[in-house]
Amino acid sequence: MNRCEFIGRLTKDVELNTTTNGVNVAKFSIAVNRKFKDENGESVADFFNVVAWRGLGENIHKYCKKGSKVFIAGEVQTRSYDAEDGSKRYITEIIANECEFLDNKNNESQTNNNQTKLEPIDDDSLPF
Repeated sequence: MNRCEFIGRLTKDVELNTTTNGVNVAKFSIAVNRKFKDENGESVADFFNVVAWRGLGENIHKYCKKGSKVFIAGEVQTRSYDAEDGSKRYITEIIANECEFLDNKNNESQTNNNQTKLEPIDDDSLPF
């Protein structure tokens, strides 16, 4: 079985292209934090290239941008090609089958607008 799941943040805006057959394909990368920190106490992340086809790719392009937090489920795929210098190059990608958007679209603006000032309450006025 070839299945993987990641939660991470987009490292740049999604690139949406169309194949010669008219099929949309989105490409992006995500940074996924590891469970541990390095010797300096800094977070360590792995970076994964992701490909999403057709409607899934269109939705990711439409609703996500650099920094968006996403859940990606898919398959690992490796392919190779011959570079101009004659060497063989290998690419490992996640082919997304599912994506959930984990950030609220207006998360930052709502956080700033929903801050409520608390006023002190006199304990004697409480009914209990």
